[in-house]
Amino acid sequence: MFKPGWGAFTLFAVLCVNAQQLDWDKVNSNTVLDLMGRQQTEQQALYGSSVLQTGDYNNAELFLNPKTNITVQQSGDFNTLYFINSFTDQETKTAVTAQGNNNIIDITGSNSVSDGMQINVKGDNKTIFMRNY
Repeated sequence: MFKPGWGAFTLFAVLCVNAQQLDWDKVNSNTVLDLMGRQQTEQQALYGSSVLQTGDYNNAELFLNPKTNITVQQSGDFNTLYFINSFTDQETKTAVTAQGNNNIIDITGSNSVSDGMQINVKGDNKTIFMRNY
């Protein structure tokens, strides 16, 4: 006797679906950031702003207007990002990447100079304050 549950199981078991093609032998500390970047780019196109954190005790506090598109990647431990862009209705695109430990990035505001800006921090114990008015 045919049961719908077994039919669905058989359909999914036989259906060949190719998700990501990834050679796990080539994934290491040098290539993982590229893989994360590609994933973020794909998600950004679909969802707008995104945050990816790997490590322990990372913090990202984002106060955004609806037109802000920010991509955040933090790799390491104890990294902090403060991004405040809620007091303007201007469209802004920004990318912030922190690699290392105990980095602090504090960005307030946006203007035509900061639109499209990419901030890359590599190392430990770095602090960046940026004010855009």
